[in-house]
Amino acid sequence: MIFVPRKEFTHKIENVSRRGLLKGLGIGGGLVVMARLMPSGALAADMHEKYDTGATGMPHGTVNDPHVFIAIAPNGTVTIVAARAEMGTGAARTSLPMIIAEELDADWSRVKIVQGPGDEPRYGNQDTDGSRSVRHFLQPMRQCGAAMRLMLEMAAAKHWGVDVSQVHASNHEIVNAANGKKLGYGDVAAAASAMPMPAVDKLTFKDPANYRYIGKGNVSIVDLHDITVGKAHYGGDHRLPGQVFAVIARPPVTGGKLVSFDATEAKKVPGVIKVMEAQGWQPPGTKFAPLGGVAVIAKSTGAAIKGRDALKIVWDDGPNKDFDSVAYRTQLEDAVKAPGEVVRNEGDVDAAFKSAAKVVTRDYYTAAFVHTPMEPPVALAHVAGGKAEIWAPVQSPWGTREDIAKLLDLPVDKVRVNTMLLGGGFGRKSKCDYAQEAALLSKALGVPVQVQWTREDDVRHSFNHGENAQRIEAAVDANNKVVGWRHRSAAPSILSTFKKGVDHQFAIEVSMGLVDVPFAIPNIRCETGAAVAHSRIGWFRSVRNIPHGFAIQSFVAEMAHELGKDPKDMLLELIGPPRIVDPRTQIAKDMFWDYGEPWDSYPIDAGRLRGVAELAAEKAGWGKTLPPGHGMGIAAHRSFVTYVATVVQVAVDDKGNITVPQVDYAIDCGFHVNPERIMSQCEGGSVMGMTLAKYSAITFKNGRVQQGNFDDYQMLRINESPKVTNVHIVPATYDVHASGVGEPPIPPFAPALCNAIFAATGKRVRNLPIADQLKT
Repeated sequence: MIFVPRKEFTHKIENVSRRGLLKGLGIGGGLVVMARLMPSGALAADMHEKYDTGATGMPHGTVNDPHVFIAIAPNGTVTIVAARAEMGTGAARTSLPMIIAEELDADWSRVKIVQGPGDEPRYGNQDTDGSRSVRHFLQPMRQCGAAMRLMLEMAAAKHWGVDVSQVHASNHEIVNAANGKKLGYGDVAAAASAMPMPAVDKLTFKDPANYRYIGKGNVSIVDLHDITVGKAHYGGDHRLPGQVFAVIARPPVTGGKLVSFDATEAKKVPGVIKVMEAQGWQPPGTKFAPLGGVAVIAKSTGAAIKGRDALKIVWDDGPNKDFDSVAYRTQLEDAVKAPGEVVRNEGDVDAAFKSAAKVVTRDYYTAAFVHTPMEPPVALAHVAGGKAEIWAPVQSPWGTREDIAKLLDLPVDKVRVNTMLLGGGFGRKSKCDYAQEAALLSKALGVPVQVQWTREDDVRHSFNHGENAQRIEAAVDANNKVVGWRHRSAAPSILSTFKKGVDHQFAIEVSMGLVDVPFAIPNIRCETGAAVAHSRIGWFRSVRNIPHGFAIQSFVAEMAHELGKDPKDMLLELIGPPRIVDPRTQIAKDMFWDYGEPWDSYPIDAGRLRGVAELAAEKAGWGKTLPPGHGMGIAAHRSFVTYVATVVQVAVDDKGNITVPQVDYAIDCGFHVNPERIMSQCEGGSVMGMTLAKYSAITFKNGRVQQGNFDDYQMLRINESPKVTNVHIVPATYDVHASGVGEPPIPPFAPALCNAIFAATGKRVRNLPIADQLKT
């Protein structure tokens, strides 16, 4: 295998004046983003190498057939189907089609993208979550493009009466090497599309030296213009003749149900058509089923909301009527003070603590939070004539199709789900309860129905990222070396959404930063404490990596302080030397999950984690003298088989106000397709990570969520956002397998921020959100 010098990208985003951006656009005030891409070196590797991914374990796997994804018009326009959901990351509608276009050797300016419906038997798996789109579809999409290229070459060769070895495709044309004649792709498209797909072993792939798109960072998301100017077509924008609009008053307490309602005043609201009971099911164990309640049907969403406000409803609050966040936190914290279920046990932990010269113990807590995508859940359904059609922004279009078919007792081939552009997802829109609500109402009314969630609905009735309490203890020997590690975690489990009687985190959750900690410590024990869910629990961008990463990386910095060491040096000492860390034999049966990937393709590589920590520190200028009130913090974490380190520089004034002058990300995601998108995800990760750290907390009293909108469930404002976010992508050849990007930037941000706060002020934050903890 030949290795050529690889490429490093650095990207800088700066917040300047609002006026500057809008003036530049000719519309006057906003946020200006100034980007600089600095490449050096080149990509290379044996691009024929095939490796296994977790795609084979996903429902319906992958598909590589160009007949499914590619259509070429006589004028040469190449249409590529985006089969996965697009939510602004660019993976579905830009990066995957770009891979096809690269191997097809198509001119990107002549490529058109269309969104495919929910149809996994045709397209392969469509669950757009888990940071798997490029990870699972890089190889199939390369094969798809290369196959179509070969088919075009074969068709052209037949047209000229020459051997296919005498022709080659290049930039939307097929060239006859013997005489220099050329044919456009459109000239032979019909003949090519009539051919069967060639066998994969007959395909040739482009030399990376000839890439025009992959790895270049020169292709922006295809929706960028329409999203920027407000022309993008989202879930709530679709209309059908005769459709009506609905909002639903849902039980205010999870597990509650409707007793009675009085719609007298609601029916007086102009535009209200009907008020009716909405069918629902009470968690736990009901998957993504609607909660039920009272639906108000109207001629507009506004009228429906006013009608709902006028309802008089009596609820039975059910078994969670006394649920209180303060008491629940105490319960979780008590759970981690006592031994729990052992999920990893390496060495002799008890002996290490018994003989320790020093034991350090710290407790950490993270509040519950919700996704709050900019676009709240919305769905339009038309159920008639034994068929159902849905238009909705869903992350799992096939899963939605299956759930709707089951709900309506229809064959799955009688249901169609049209995947709309998502105005953000973060895992919330993997749960299709809102689409099911629309389907049930349309079936009952016999007309198309659009169900719109308000922001308050979204905050109060979501699938929460549950609270988490943790205790970490370290045994230190006489040489100031950590020789024992005990980590306990208690949180309500996602599994409670799917089954009853769940009171411990399951394999997927504990494998997100708990049992997979890659530290060079001879004695490690990880345990989980009991925690019963009292609200709907769901996955959120990066899931349990967020609290686990916060606790571990905060504790590393606390150990550095205890032992008089530099935090970066302490982190590198605990990571240890470059090596493959294999904890599988020390983990309880069926309690290890490597993000669904085969171990041989994606082992835990301490060298790569170490590498991003060193890179981020170097680029941030770790150790440089900072002004008073400033501090730097570092954190590094592996999630979704990607390695990310973050260095945050913070400034804290004498009133406890936080500003972040600079963030440096180092990310090792293996072979990367679109650096521009990787940079974007890290930049967004810094904003979301800071939002979660500063503000995000869902709290309950008498079973009810106490927050409702952005006034009491705050988002980071533009003036609070990191001023500069630098993104440093570790160069990688094809043999360093592509991994996830969407979620990995989140976990290291909060601990890096809190470590920086400690460096600046001497105040340690162990509970998130920070809120007013620093105020004086």
